[in-house]
Amino acid sequence: MLRPVLPGDISCTARALLAVPANVRAGFLSSIMEGAAIAADHLQAMHRLHPVWGNGSLMAAARRFPLADEPDFSDPDYCRCTVLVLEAIARQYHP
Repeated sequence: MLRPVLPGDISCTARALLAVPANVRAGFLSSIMEGAAIAADHLQAMHRLHPVWGNGSLMAAARRFPLADEPDFSDPDYCRCTVLVLEAIARQYHP
């Protein structure tokens, strides 16, 4: 299970998605979320950070990859990326 999700997790993950082509974003987001979950489980079991995915947060998992500069919400592509992240989190916590 992921750690609690904070606003910085949302923006970092959306910026990682913004840095890749739109047609691969859904799969890329799944990879980031799986990595964060793996790291959270590792941290709980081993009491140390996962060597690749970090501390189990979406932010740590997303920061493994290049991040686009953060635009404001007047950027429709950034809004779409943010919505993808929020929808995935809603499915994770409220299936």
